[in-house]
Amino acid sequence: MKRLLFCISYNGASYHGWQVQENSLTVQKVVQDAIQKVTGFRNDIVACSRTDAGVHANNFYFHMDSQLDITPSNMRRAVSGNLPFDIEIKSVLEVDPFFHARYCAKAKEYIYKIWNSKIRNPFLNNLVWTYYRRLDLGKINQALKYFIGEHDFTSFCSAKSSIIDKKRNIYSIEFVKNDDILEFRFVGDGFLHNMVRIIVGTLINVSEGLILPEDIENIIKKRDRRAAGRTAPPQGLYLNNVIYDNLKINRKCSK
Repeated sequence: MKRLLFCISYNGASYHGWQVQENSLTVQKVVQDAIQKVTGFRNDIVACSRTDAGVHANNFYFHMDSQLDITPSNMRRAVSGNLPFDIEIKSVLEVDPFFHARYCAKAKEYIYKIWNSKIRNPFLNNLVWTYYRRLDLGKINQALKYFIGEHDFTSFCSAKSSIIDKKRNIYSIEFVKNDDILEFRFVGDGFLHNMVRIIVGTLINVSEGLILPEDIENIIKKRDRRAAGRTAPPQGLYLNNVIYDNLKINRKCSK
């Protein structure tokens, strides 16, 4: 028995998120179907995270155990050959039997993309949030500093979330504007359900003058979802990377 770590990328526009759901097409189901065609078994796979309907991933990881005598590179080619065009296996690596795709992650990086123009870009359909009003990047930049560090992010979490501990540590938030595309990059030890999308939506409210940059500090302290801004749509969000300590790929990781 060997444990394999897969890195995949996918366009989530056609899927109801990552996790298997009854009567819905999900990325996990399609990936498991492809693996089953190769192995002959319905292998259990353990993911680094989840993504919602319409959300994308550049580097998404999961591990599974396999008894097949097949090299990781051949496994990659075989599984990729059974996947649709919008999902790709980027790499397969044999890791220690105790490695865990979720618990061994040191940090996660998300990207959110906004097409900021009065004219839609049809080539970016379902890949960005098209926002027509000109953004005030000065106000947005002023607000970013209040999110950095460890906070209780209840105000920036879906009200339906059942997670009790909502403390998370955001290491950095940066944005880059390239012509009409504004790209936010978030790095932290973990993110709550809808957390990045609510932060982005709140930053847009700041740009519009509905929320002052300095109000962010009090919004965090309120621990009330109603205090924050809108939830940005899913199509602009990408799980860009999961950061692992190379030393921990070959040893057990705990919760």
